[in-house]
Amino acid sequence: MTRVLITGFAPFDGESVNPSWQAASLVAAEPPAGLTVTATELPCVFGESIDALRDAIRASTPDLVLCLGQAGGRPGVTVERVGINVDDARIPDNAGNQPIDEPVVPGGPAAYFSTLPVKACVAAMREAGVPAAVSNTAGTYVCNHITYGLGHLIATEFPHVRGGFVHVPWTPEQVTDGTAPALEPATVAHGVRALLTAAVNVPADQDLKVTEGATH
Repeated sequence: MTRVLITGFAPFDGESVNPSWQAASLVAAEPPAGLTVTATELPCVFGESIDALRDAIRASTPDLVLCLGQAGGRPGVTVERVGINVDDARIPDNAGNQPIDEPVVPGGPAAYFSTLPVKACVAAMREAGVPAAVSNTAGTYVCNHITYGLGHLIATEFPHVRGGFVHVPWTPEQVTDGTAPALEPATVAHGVRALLTAAVNVPADQDLKVTEGATH
């Protein structure tokens, strides 16, 4: 059995739910065949979130880590290609921190790429009927903080682990005016199960050679 750690974030910016944690919980409750999945909710706080992720990896000793976060306004599930070494917060985190142009890890590399087969993961979700795409920016808020932080943890403390970050859309209950795209957490969880199966079975260096680039 492949051991998987999946994380989602606590609600932030006045929201009552965070679809990343809703989806992570659903996947852990009903994991894909051949996988054991442990779910952990991370605080939406710079610094503390990486500490909590490190503790969760130590506790669950996973083979693969998948971190989820909310990206309101995106129409589908997006697999992040890269995390960059900068915190530049548009809004304060849940502890009131609002770093501007600060490194995630002082002295760390400029970026870390996902060690998951991002294009195969996207293809698997689409085949499962869930809208999905590769994303080339995880932003500069706590989601990117964890994207980069996970890469740094893998590079420096947990070299046996593979991992990456995925953004999920708002839930319908968060889109009160009905004008923004949204997906039910159960739909997201269905896609994430397909993603995890692909991530376990396809090495990152054998990812699909298909176009998923962007012009902006």
